[in-house]
Amino acid sequence: MRVARYERVGGGAGWGIVEDDRLYSTAGVPWDREGLRRTAEVGPVAEARLFAPVTPGKIVCVGLNYVAHVTENDPTRVVPDEPVLFMKPRSALVGTGDTIMIANPEHRTDYEAELAIVIGTGGRNIGEADALTHVFGYTCANDVSDRVLQKKDGQWVRAKGYDTYCPVGPWIETDLDVADVPVQSRLNGEDRQSQRTSAMIFKPAFLIAFISRVMTLQPGDLILTGTPEGVGPLAPGDTIEVEVGGIGVLRNPVEAA
Repeated sequence: MRVARYERVGGGAGWGIVEDDRLYSTAGVPWDREGLRRTAEVGPVAEARLFAPVTPGKIVCVGLNYVAHVTENDPTRVVPDEPVLFMKPRSALVGTGDTIMIANPEHRTDYEAELAIVIGTGGRNIGEADALTHVFGYTCANDVSDRVLQKKDGQWVRAKGYDTYCPVGPWIETDLDVADVPVQSRLNGEDRQSQRTSAMIFKPAFLIAFISRVMTLQPGDLILTGTPEGVGPLAPGDTIEVEVGGIGVLRNPVEAA
């Protein structure tokens, strides 16, 4: 099932289901797979304005989760023996089609294609063996990052926390085995990143269990699982696409703030 958030006629956000390139309104609430079912047809999904498909209480991010990415910007880095965690504010969230506004155009500001996990059933101290039963679904994400501030600050919240620096979408795919799917990015139509999730250092189930030992996970929380090698700079006028196999394409234009 593909679950989306869209702009209703007259304004406001509604939850919908995407089937065969058509968008339908829903009965039921997100995170309840049994209760979610399609109702009235809204129209072609290509003609709808889609919002970010989650309204998370928190956005937890994982850095340095693909070996080849660990040293591509800093040759002195070593492969971590535990997940490297940081967070983005909810105000950074935007959906497919929304504009990434580069806060500091004079700084190198990179795209980072990622698989994102949407939590469906919350919990604390979740066991790794049961972790995937807590997943509602998966979506595409772009961890936009100001490299100058990332290096200057020594931690990543400011560099990655500006408004629009967390594009997510286009929808949530609830039925997907993400053990070995491609994560790709394209800048102005040219391939830039291409790696498979099987190359992750820390797999999704381990990440959920690890994070839940630090903080209670709640329905709708979002976990970004890290980016593969091939990151690069964005500039005003660009269009960046993130594609995860089995989900779809997250596409965002880029402008200067």
